[in-house]
Formats: sequence, structure tokens, C-alpha cells
Amino acid sequence: MTSDRYAAAVPFYDLQHEDGHVPVVRELLPPLLTGVGRSLVELGAGTGLITELIARETPAEIYAVEPSLGMRSVLVSRLAALGPDVLRRVTVLPCGALDVRVDEPVEAVVMISVLQSFAAAERAELWRVLAGLLVPGGRLVFNWRERATPVPGGLAVMDSYQVGRHTYEIAGQVLDVAGESVSSRFVYRVLRGDVVVSEDEVAGVNHWPAGEVLSSELKEHGFVPGEAPEGMHVWLLPE
Repeated sequence: MTSDRYAAAVPFYDLQHEDGHVPVVRELLPPLLTGVGRSLVELGAGTGLITELIARETPAEIYAVEPSLGMRSVLVSRLAALGPDVLRRVTVLPCGALDVRVDEPVEAVVMISVLQSFAAAERAELWRVLAGLLVPGGRLVFNWRERATPVPGGLAVMDSYQVGRHTYEIAGQVLDVAGESVSSRFVYRVLRGDVVVSEDEVAGVNHWPAGEVLSSELKEHGFVPGEAPEGMHVWLLPE
């Protein structure tokens, strides 16, 4: 049995992401997938919020990559609710991005709010793997913005959502900053009034490289930049 470091976040995931980047991605992503009709890979599919969008906006076969069992459980339930057409077109791969294998190269790779999971050394392998997944002329699509350097501090409530008689609360704290790497902890609480019904804590490290660093890495691995709106990036594998 493997541990699932994302398990504590699963009940909070859709609440937080529907209140965050997902509505913007729903607007910006579809035009970037114009012409993709055969197949694509989605890295870090989570609970399927973006998978659902891709399935609605393209006729392509989708490989939805998600290492977390908890996230995959919600993802497959979402796919089932979308009906038989989507179930036929979406294959859920229970692995990490560096271990993805598909039967034939795909036209596009999509990764939304995933890149921060990879340290610089891992990104070098990531770009190599993704280049190998794409057909010549294929596209890599992801979201990314420059960020101010965070400052370590105390635990503070970031988001709070009412679900029936319970409040779902997410608190976060930056512990340390070292170059592009930011160590943080997050506390996921369910409260009824002032009474804590459940509480789970997750600590981890995210990586926020500067835009010029990403550009240099991608060019080194053979990608060329494409057109994309602010906050989104398209990189092409030359034909």
C-alpha cells in the first residue's frame, strides 16, 4: 500500500479550486486546444475539473494522469456522471508525470497547476518525458504566472466554505524559502461552530522558477514558444 499525500485535501479540492484558478482556465484553455482531435495527456488531473472541460471541448481521447488514489476516486465518479461517451474516451493512469506511458504519441499535453510540484532537476526529466509523448508539431499547454517571493510567517486561514452545518477551512503557512523552493504547511479543518470535527495537516515543498528559467529549460529540450494569453503558456515541438 502506498501513502496518499493528497488525501487530506480531497474533500476541500473542488471547493477551493472552483473558487480559484479553474473558472479562469475554463475561459482560456479551450482556444489553446483548437485542432486537437485525436489524443492528449492531462497531467495532474486531480478530481477531474479540467478533465471534464477537455472532454466537453474536444473529441479527443484523453489520458488523465493522477497519482493520488483519493483524487482518482472522485475523478472516476465524475467521469461516470458525464456518461458513456466520456467514459469511452478517458483513460485514468494511476502514476506520476515522469512515469507516463501511452500507446502512441499524442497531439497535446495539458498540465494545470502542476508545474510547481517539480524541482529543477525533476523538470529536466519532465521536459524530456513530455517531448517523448508528443507528436512532431504537438503542443504543451500549462498555466504559470510570475509570483512575488513569499515571506515565512504564522499559520493563517486562506479559504473557508460553508457546507451544510459545517465550515470547511483551509489554513496555510510558509515555513522557509530557498531560491525557487518554498516549504509550506496546510491545515484542513472541518468545523461545526467552534468545534473541530476533523483536522489534518500536510507539509510540502513547491517550486516557483522565474519565467526566463522555464523558457531556457524548454528551449534546451527542443520546444519553441507559441501564442497564449496572459497566465497561460503554449510550447510547441517542432515538426
